[in-house]
Amino acid sequence: MTVNNKRYSEMTEYELKSEIATLKEKARKAEQLGIVNEFAVLERKITMAKSYLLDPRDYKPDEIYEIEGAPGESFKINYMNGIFAWGYRLSTPNVEEALPISMLIKD
Repeated sequence: MTVNNKRYSEMTEYELKSEIATLKEKARKAEQLGIVNEFAVLERKITMAKSYLLDPRDYKPDEIYEIEGAPGESFKINYMNGIFAWGYRLSTPNVEEALPISMLIKD
């Protein structure tokens, strides 16, 4: 929330892309300095901001997606709630979780 303290949901596409570029630069610096926890937080913010550039209507219940950053892991959507897909990893079908849609890759 750095562009005029707006929430990502209130930002324009241009503002979101600018925010993502700023966060990527901060993440690069944190990684270079070895500040692991700050890097992880910035990566999560990037993931969230990217989700607001996508259309949640493109993600459907019962469809299966690969999870970005988790090779070989697949995720089945039960339902959508905003930019979050609720469902489970095929490897752990009894564990429901929510993933930002920017983490889902259509096979």
